[in-house]
Amino acid sequence: METKNLMTYVSICCVVAVIGLFAYVVNESKMLSYLSSDPKVCINCHTMNTHYATWQHSSHREKATCVDCHLPRDSFVNKMIAKSKDGFNHSMAMTFRTYGYNLRITEDAAKRIQANCISCHREAVSQMLENSKLYQSANTGMEIDRLCWDCHRGLPHGITRNLTATQYNLGVKEN
Repeated sequence: METKNLMTYVSICCVVAVIGLFAYVVNESKMLSYLSSDPKVCINCHTMNTHYATWQHSSHREKATCVDCHLPRDSFVNKMIAKSKDGFNHSMAMTFRTYGYNLRITEDAAKRIQANCISCHREAVSQMLENSKLYQSANTGMEIDRLCWDCHRGLPHGITRNLTATQYNLGVKEN
């Protein structure tokens, strides 16, 4: 009978320890903040300071947040799937330090960003497509399948791509 009571006590202690450890990890990692669309969530990780600081000084600051550009906007489910996948990739890169000084977006993320650029700037894109039809035979080098940032390189993060460029910019401007 005494062994059974001891096992019950040990089991309860283990469950409480696991719950406590889980709560600690949730708190320390700011896990719940990732459910929001607040751009400040992106600087939970110091490697995003450069991107956050350059976005703050861009023309997009008043119109688009990180989520507006980097995640799908067609459905909540797709948004959460992309957010989870990106979060997993980011956490693996940060944990194993495989990201290097220059961050690169994945092909999937590039497709999402391109779709969101076109979605917000639909009128300008449709006008460009109409204009390109006029010059297709003139061999002007105007390519329809280019990414928006091939020409608009500095938007919204400026031309800085290196993580060390604003490494001491820890006082990012808060709203």
